Amino acid sequence: MATHDDRSRASGGYSDDGPYPGGGVHHFDGGTRPLGGDAFGKGTKSFDTTGYPPVADLEDRPAHYDDADDERRPFGWTAGPDLGLLVLRLALGGAFVAHGLQKVFGLFGGPGIDGFTRYLQSAGFREPRVLAWVTGVTELGGGALLVLGLFTPLAAAGVLGVMANVIALKYRGGFFAPNGVELEAAYAAMAFAALFAGPGRAALDYNRGWFRHPLLSGFVFLVVAAGATAATLYVFR
Repeated sequence: MATHDDRSRASGGYSDDGPYPGGGVHHFDGGTRPLGGDAFGKGTKSFDTTGYPPVADLEDRPAHYDDADDERRPFGWTAGPDLGLLVLRLALGGAFVAHGLQKVFGLFGGPGIDGFTRYLQSAGFREPRVLAWVTGVTELGGGALLVLGLFTPLAAAGVLGVMANVIALKYRGGFFAPNGVELEAAYAAMAFAALFAGPGRAALDYNRGWFRHPLLSGFVFLVVAAGATAATLYVFR
């Protein structure tokens, strides 16, 4: 007794039983029609796929799908930028706290208000004592705020304005120390970075408006710093 179906085979010699669902190797319509001919439907150009099992809509997720199964981590900030901004603030703010203590209280071998007033007078500034207090308090207060990460854009703008004035006074001495503006340019660059990058999450400013929009607040306080610098150079000098 024959164990195989002895029905007629399609052209090419393939039998009507194969590994595909529904029968033979080329079952495009559930029957034994070969590729071409009636496989495309009479009088139409559409492809007959009735011989294949239905395919689920790719837009529909399976019922068992869970977002937690996707092991790919979404892009997000790491702690690296926050640590870098913390170190930047501590270094810049700490340096200006020391400078402010020198100018206001004469600590760490500083000139004090009287000595700094005489320096500003010799540099050609009007109202040197008022300007000495403004500069000393700006350095001391701005440095302390940078260390704390509080009102960071304002503090960074104050430091940047002071450094811009110093660079305007010393640029004729060249760039490199001891007579140039190398150190002042480095401080100004650090203040500019803090102004636009924000304080980072390790700060008292965390989640305030200027923390969430550092670029916008950076431009606003950059204008403040430029105005203060211009007023110092063209009004007091």
